[in-house]
Amino acid sequence: MYLGQSGLIGEGLPNHKSLFRLSAENLELSPGKDVLQLRLEAPEGGGVKVAKVLTFRRGSYLIDVAFEITNDRPDPLASHAYFQITRDGKPPAAETKMLTTFTGPAVYTDAEKFQKISFEDLDREKAKFPARTDNGWIGMVQHYFVSAWIPGGNGEREFYSRAIGNGLYSAGVIVPVGQIAPGTSSRIAVPLYAGPQEQDKLAALAPGLDLVVDYGWLTVIAAPIFWALQWLHKIVNNWGWAIILLTVLIKLAFFPLSAASYKSMARMRVVTPKLMKLKEIYGNDRARMNQEMMELYKKEKINPLGGCLPILVQIPVFIALYWVLLGSVEMRDAPWILWIKDLSTKDPYFVLPLIMGATMFIQTKLNPTPPDPIQAKVMLAMPVVFTFMFLFFPAGLVLYWTVNNMLSIAQQ
Repeated sequence: MYLGQSGLIGEGLPNHKSLFRLSAENLELSPGKDVLQLRLEAPEGGGVKVAKVLTFRRGSYLIDVAFEITNDRPDPLASHAYFQITRDGKPPAAETKMLTTFTGPAVYTDAEKFQKISFEDLDREKAKFPARTDNGWIGMVQHYFVSAWIPGGNGEREFYSRAIGNGLYSAGVIVPVGQIAPGTSSRIAVPLYAGPQEQDKLAALAPGLDLVVDYGWLTVIAAPIFWALQWLHKIVNNWGWAIILLTVLIKLAFFPLSAASYKSMARMRVVTPKLMKLKEIYGNDRARMNQEMMELYKKEKINPLGGCLPILVQIPVFIALYWVLLGSVEMRDAPWILWIKDLSTKDPYFVLPLIMGATMFIQTKLNPTPPDPIQAKVMLAMPVVFTFMFLFFPAGLVLYWTVNNMLSIAQQ
């Protein structure tokens, strides 16, 4: 269940459970026209006429939702309008335990910035977020998509989010309509965005709306990576080739670090037989063996951590790229070549994961064999473990990892 709901607060005023009726039968956006308005009339009663007007625009995911209120009562009318999203707590159907993204309400204000609200906190009534403010928006986020109520300007508003039972949750905003004098009318409108998380379009709609594409603490790295990926896509017009070019650029950026790592590994490969001999001689005297090993490293001018540190520096970049490829709606339904019709889902024939596993195995063989037999067996098992994991990863991620492995083999 996933509903956009709105209504008025006040005695005798219609809410989201009231039956509104269309005032016209034409529901088509005619060729050549860019705007379609649907006018829905609420049942008359209590001296107040209410119409809900939905305005759709061609090529836009933004819907204007407005209430037109006419006060025929003898007294002034003061009321509020609410605009909310009601959703069940289930994650999107495509979610798996290995690939999970945030699903739930989110709110943004200038003071507190972007905040996610978990369904679990709502169940425990421990959710903390700004309630009364004069700016910001509130919405519901899931993988690739977002729905959000975006009140305009800097007017008074009250945000709320709560569990309403039966596994359902609501998140919305209340705005004042203002006093309506007898015999006069008033209008209140709040736009609803319901569509994909296209960052450039979201950023243009409201401050902070693009933050629903959440890269967490790696945003400072992930945002430039996504910008580079978009720039490459404009050149090649294919997200698969853009991923490959981005992988090459990242590999070039880290070329000196990788070179230092591979040189250290090459020296270790030469020294490994000597280390094995030391283990045979001093196997029962661990302190002496460690001392002799350090002397050997010093003599051969080897830093035993030289092969690890450059790789550790690159890990944040790899994780940031992982989240970019996982969270970007642009990858959804994006084909590459041949059987890869959607880079956001797994390879249907598991060809890419198997190639990735083979390249990882070659890398393992190129690296020096660890002196510890158990560690050596673990290293040989890693390609098998990773291949199994990558069978269910999005094809775009597997493509990146495979190309990165091939470049690493060539450089090594």
